[in-house]
Amino acid sequence: MYKDIIKSTQHREYSLPDGPWLMTQKWNHLLFMHFPVSKEVIKDHIPRDLELDTYEGTAWITIIPFKVSDMRLRKMPPVPYLNSYLELNVRTYVRRNGLPGIYFFSLDADKILAVLGARLATLPYYYSKMKMKEEKENTFHYTSMRKGEPEAIFKGSYGPISEAYFPEKGSLAYWLLERYYLWSYKKGALFRGGIHHKQWKIHDAEVAIENQNLSSFLPDHFFNKRPLLHYAFSRRVLFWPIKKIK
Repeated sequence: MYKDIIKSTQHREYSLPDGPWLMTQKWNHLLFMHFPVSKEVIKDHIPRDLELDTYEGTAWITIIPFKVSDMRLRKMPPVPYLNSYLELNVRTYVRRNGLPGIYFFSLDADKILAVLGARLATLPYYYSKMKMKEEKENTFHYTSMRKGEPEAIFKGSYGPISEAYFPEKGSLAYWLLERYYLWSYKKGALFRGGIHHKQWKIHDAEVAIENQNLSSFLPDHFFNKRPLLHYAFSRRVLFWPIKKIK
């Protein structure tokens, strides 16, 4: 299985990270809510060592609720207690020295050990009370409320509304989804991590949001625009170590 994933690289713009991968997870029932935002509003919220990436002059923020399963270190059995948990990410799109990737504003999870471990790896994780329920076939109700910050909330239902397809290279969907490097910033230092998986196979999606307040630094009206919505059933993901680069 892993060799097959490693050999599947034709969709990557850049080569795999150096060295062996460290950890793997399976991501399940992902909703991608992509919101267009002004470059001027968001550029001051990313580290100065990173360049905000845009598509035809527009920056984007993406909110992604999903479920993690089968987390394990390389050549090891699943991690007890952390084998399965819920996660919710808020990210934007950046480049450094021409290399495209993502920058996370926040990552919420419902397992405290996952949060603490990820914070040690420099990622901005938060512990949240979360629930995911399949209301009917392929329609999911998802809630997240951050511990100590009840205003940081997500509540809504989502599901696919089209047949599955692979986004075309050069399309906005491809630009948003096929990202294989992440940067984090902690105590004045910049860090980079690499991931890999097969190309995203997605559906167009619909969502009914009951409450969402995960990007409080943005004016409310930015979320009045209709987002671009994608759903993905699952992907097996490989992770390389996060390393300090500056």
